[in-house]
Amino acid sequence: MRVGEVATRAGVNVETLRYYERRGLLPEPQRGPSGHRRYDDETVRFVRAIKEAQAVGFTLAEIGDYLRAARRSGSPSQALRVRMAAKIDEIDARIAGLRRMREELARVVGCACDSLDHCTCGAAYLARRGQDALTSPSLLHVTNGESAGNTLRQTALGGAVLPWQDTLHEGPVPAVPRAELLRTRATFLSECGWGSRREIVSSLERRDRQLLETLRNGLHVVLWFEHDLYDQLQLLDALALAHEAGASLELVVVGSFPGKPAFRGLGELTADELETLWPTRRAATPEALAAAAAAWDAFRAPEPWELARWASRGSQELPFLAASLQRLLEELPAPGDGLSGTERRALQAVAAGAGTPGAAFVAAQQLEQAPFLGDAWFYRTLSTIGGGQVRLLETQSGEPLPLPPPLSEAHAFWPLSLRLTEEGEQVLAGKADRVELLGVDRWIGGSHITPTNDWRWDPAGRSLVAPR
Repeated sequence: MRVGEVATRAGVNVETLRYYERRGLLPEPQRGPSGHRRYDDETVRFVRAIKEAQAVGFTLAEIGDYLRAARRSGSPSQALRVRMAAKIDEIDARIAGLRRMREELARVVGCACDSLDHCTCGAAYLARRGQDALTSPSLLHVTNGESAGNTLRQTALGGAVLPWQDTLHEGPVPAVPRAELLRTRATFLSECGWGSRREIVSSLERRDRQLLETLRNGLHVVLWFEHDLYDQLQLLDALALAHEAGASLELVVVGSFPGKPAFRGLGELTADELETLWPTRRAATPEALAAAAAAWDAFRAPEPWELARWASRGSQELPFLAASLQRLLEELPAPGDGLSGTERRALQAVAAGAGTPGAAFVAAQQLEQAPFLGDAWFYRTLSTIGGGQVRLLETQSGEPLPLPPPLSEAHAFWPLSLRLTEEGEQVLAGKADRVELLGVDRWIGGSHITPTNDWRWDPAGRSLVAPR
């Protein structure tokens, strides 16, 4: 075919083809009897491939280096492999950023705010050209996430909604100054695939600033939270900030709802149902604020002794705290098998016939008294115990599990076919120890759990076991 036809079919112009030839990306084409360059379908496919590589971030120089290496030896050099691996990391970062953008767009779609002046949703922040709220709202609702937040925006209560949004039962939450803590959280969340570190830091700082400025202005703040671990840790965080600011606020904290025997959270309530909780709000007393600040310090301590004491004695001002902290301590390795509570439930689910990550998540949640984690964090647990050379889970074909979402595509991860390995069966039966087989490297609040610092929690005796 002639050059014009190639350009049209490949979606480029003729000068682009000439440029690729001058750079050596395209070989010199053969000429016909009339002297015109002659191309074939392979050229069209190759030009399309170049454009696709450019679209995901490869430069023409990088494409040329790879092609020259492939022509010389059939495989890239070690140096080129390193460069390609770095390019993969760059693409992964862009994918994470796009996922975060999608979440922000979902917030915009679900927002029902009346005014952009003080709303916290992405639409309002964008409309204000990245500026904080122009005026403090007369009423600020603080919620555990967007589900309950979007429903609150649809009520007749008015005010702005601020989702707290941090999974504090995962990753490090050390006893460091606030600015450093937010940077630490952002680094962890970014490494898990939830966006760029800079964007997450900015979001967390903006969240804190909105709450503190509203409190300092003496305006009305109401915290809406539930009884589970996810919510109770966020509640401690927000109350500790209020205590430090010397401010007062109100609470709506529930563990049940009339007519819903299987109540799991505020996010499943309608706007009318949420409004019925408004009269039940109560002031956060100075004693409640002080208790929350002390429990928050215990959670962030480098050793979990104080955390265990709070789990055992609880707090009259914070009635759901003890049970949630006991569930948090179950994430420490258990004395007999080294499994965390989530890991044990995951293995039990697969052993009972839950053959995919999606099915295992549903089954494991049914084993929880108060479900507290989302599917992506559950898949991270599966990948941790199923992704190494020695593993407790694997695919039915005997392969290790891939990285979990959002570091991989959820639609490809959740239908994987799972089975326990021989080691998984041994550990689940209490005949082997997960920490001895796989090691351990995770944080419970401010406590860094490693093979040499393997604090353990006995769920039956509700007791802490110090490292040996």
